[in-house]
Amino acid sequence: MSGQLVVLAAGGTGGHLFPAEALAAVLLRREFRVALITDRRGQAFTERLPGVALHRIPAGRNGAGIVQKIAGVAEMILGTLAAARLLRRLRPVVTVGFGGYPSVPTMLAASRRRATTIIHEQNALVGRANRFLAPRASRIATSFPVVHGLKQDDTTRVAMTGNPVRPEIAKHRAGSYAAPNDKINLLVTGGSQGARILSTVIPEALALLPAEIKARLTLVQQARPEDVERVRDSHRRNGIEAEIASFFNDIPARLDRAHLVIARSGASTVAELCVVGRPAILVPYAHAADDHQSFNARALSEAGAAWVVPEHEFTPERLAALLIDVLSSPQKLTDAANAAHSLGIPDAAERLADLVGSYAEERAA
Repeated sequence: MSGQLVVLAAGGTGGHLFPAEALAAVLLRREFRVALITDRRGQAFTERLPGVALHRIPAGRNGAGIVQKIAGVAEMILGTLAAARLLRRLRPVVTVGFGGYPSVPTMLAASRRRATTIIHEQNALVGRANRFLAPRASRIATSFPVVHGLKQDDTTRVAMTGNPVRPEIAKHRAGSYAAPNDKINLLVTGGSQGARILSTVIPEALALLPAEIKARLTLVQQARPEDVERVRDSHRRNGIEAEIASFFNDIPARLDRAHLVIARSGASTVAELCVVGRPAILVPYAHAADDHQSFNARALSEAGAAWVVPEHEFTPERLAALLIDVLSSPQKLTDAANAAHSLGIPDAAERLADLVGSYAEERAA
C-alpha cells in the first residue's frame, strides 16, 4: 500500500478539520500519500502537516437570502467540476469526507466517478452535508453508537470508529478518576460560540452555593475576551478562587485535573470528555445547526455520563441546585466519570485509518 493516495475533503470549522488532520497524520505514518481538497479556510491544515498536498476549490456558501443561495449553488457546481478534474488527475484509492458544505463538491464528484468514498460524521445527528452524501457513500464512519437522521438503507454501511481527539488528550486516558475530598476543581470550557450565557449564569450560580462548597471550589473558566474582566470581578466579589482567560494552552492537563466540567456539547468536546473520563454538565448551544449539540448531550446523559441543561432552562438557580446535588455526592461524580470513560475511543484516528486501509487493500488486490 506504500505510496497510495488518499484524498480528504474538509473545510470550515475545526470540528470538521481536526478529525481530517488526525486521520492524515496516521495515514502519513502508514506511508500513504495524502491530499486535502478544501476551500479557502484550509490553509492552516497543511502548515501543521507539511506532508499533505493542498488543493483549493470553490465550495459554495451558506446564505439566508435568495441571492446568496443562488450564488452558493453556482459556486457548488463550479466546485464539483473542479473537484472532478482534480480527482481524474490524482486518482485516489479512497476519498474521505468530513461533513460541512466545503466537503460536498469533492465527495459528489468522487461518487459520480464510482470511486470508493467514506464519510465521517462527528455528531449524534447526521449533518446536512453528510445526510445528502450518505446514500452515495461506500461507507459511513460514525462517532456514536446511534446516529440520528440516517435512512434505513444507510445504516447497513455504518462503521463506528469514534471521533479522533488530540494526542495531548489521549495521553490522559489511563488516569483514573478520583472524586474530590477537599478541593473541587471545576473547569468551564467554551469561550466562543454563544458562550456569553456561561459567563453570565455561572458567576451568579456559584454565588448561590453554600459557603462550605464555595470554600472548596477552584475554578478555571474560559470566557470571551470582552467578558474576562467582568467574570473575574464577579467571582472575586463572591469569594470564589478563579482563573479566567479567553484561552488556555494546557486544556488537556486541566481536563485531567477536573472533578467536574461545565461545557457546550460540540462533537470534539464530548469526545474529549469521554476519552479522559470526566463528568460534565452540558449546555447545548441552542443555535447549532439542527440542534445537533442536544443530540450529542443526550447520548452522554442517557449513558449516565453527564447532566444536560437546555439553554432556556440554564438559570443561576437551576445550575446552583444541580451543582449542590452532584458536588455533595462523590459517588454520583464517580459513576458519571466511569460512564464517560466507557464511551471513550482514544484510537479513533487509527480505527478510521484501518477502514481506509481495508478499501485500499481491496483496490491493490
